[in-house]
Amino acid sequence: MTKKDKVSETPATALLRRHGVAFTEHPYDYLEHGGAQHSAQVLGEDPFCVVKTLIMQDQDAKPLVVLMHGNRKVSTKNLARQLGLKSIEPCTPEVANRHSGYLVGGTSPFATRRDMPVYIEESILPLARICINGGRRGYLIGIAPQVCVQLLNARPVNCALDD
Repeated sequence: MTKKDKVSETPATALLRRHGVAFTEHPYDYLEHGGAQHSAQVLGEDPFCVVKTLIMQDQDAKPLVVLMHGNRKVSTKNLARQLGLKSIEPCTPEVANRHSGYLVGGTSPFATRRDMPVYIEESILPLARICINGGRRGYLIGIAPQVCVQLLNARPVNCALDD
């Protein structure tokens, strides 16, 4: 990475640095509605290893975070059943922005504005390294997936559907 590729600090990267977490930086040209598939393609990463941060809510509008493979969808029915909830649905972009403090497309699970429970698709945990949003559109960071468990108390769930 050249000096000009260096990305300025975000709340997410500041939190990781405070906890001494090693991470790599992967800036790319953001594409509106490109999602994890686009970032994986331009960065030459496997979409299975690019993890998207999804802000969802339960039937009482209580927010939660779901970490999912870039090439998989969340089965909200399976997730709700595992969590003992009636229903779970994605938040609107405006509500997601308010809960997380990040813009949709640049949502990191680290240093969110609101403290929310975090759930991670269990098949992410055995991966050696994942790329996840670093708190800005067009900016992924590479970390060990266990960091999500250690810093976010992310609970493993099994709710992936093929995209």
